Amino acid sequence: MTTTIPRPSRTARGTACFERGAGSPIVFIHGVGMNAEAWEPQMDFFAADHRVIALDMPGHGETPPLPGTPGLDDYVAWAAAAIEDLGAAPCDLVGHSMGGLIVTGLALARPDLVSRVAALNAVYDREDAARAAVQARAAEIVASGDAGDVEAPLRRWFGATAEPRHRALVERVRGWLAAVPPAGYATAYQVFAISDRAHVGRLPGLACPALFLTGELDPNSTPAMSEAMADAAPFGRAVIMAGERHMLNLTAPAETNRILAEHFARPLQAIRQPAGR
Repeated sequence: MTTTIPRPSRTARGTACFERGAGSPIVFIHGVGMNAEAWEPQMDFFAADHRVIALDMPGHGETPPLPGTPGLDDYVAWAAAAIEDLGAAPCDLVGHSMGGLIVTGLALARPDLVSRVAALNAVYDREDAARAAVQARAAEIVASGDAGDVEAPLRRWFGATAEPRHRALVERVRGWLAAVPPAGYATAYQVFAISDRAHVGRLPGLACPALFLTGELDPNSTPAMSEAMADAAPFGRAVIMAGERHMLNLTAPAETNRILAEHFARPLQAIRQPAGR
């Protein structure tokens, strides 16, 4: 990651975003505890021939939180409004972790805004024990009023001992986690904890090309989840990256970019109007 990203601009309705390049638009949405800077390797790569836009999720970075007690549908509506404000529709849409829940929900709710969707390290229909564990973490975060122990997510995302080549990256991610506004983190994490079944039974209605990418070693956004989503989506494809965990867009940016570029090259006309339909 070599480019220093400047201060974000804002949409008409207040979403902070980084924008670069020109061409067909790609919009990126990060996960809980991160911010738009987490997409820097993808922005560097795709800005050569695309208009790339990375959004700060509500309550993260410099985007204000959503009012009240929002649910996943409210985050989906926020993303739709940001894309409309930016005049970026239809776009290729990429989300990581909770961002994956948001972009999949948006592709289902507003297919007019989305050309293709890619959900990286997304969650889907957790097993009961995993669901109980993540909901317990959410309850602790809400009760404590802060983002909690930043070391715990780092261990889940990078492993108990990060590889030496990733140490500088871990420090950068630790800084992002430490800087996230506690209320924004707690609100988003609570939605993330209870929304793993939000798209169960709905994915057959996903009308655009859909990529579900995760790491072989991701214990929470498992390969089985990505494969199940791809099987349920009419034009879905699962890719499991060997040896990677939760932060693969940062730990393996070249391979992530290659896979995304291949996905963005999928023809829309042939996919949306299959022979015989």
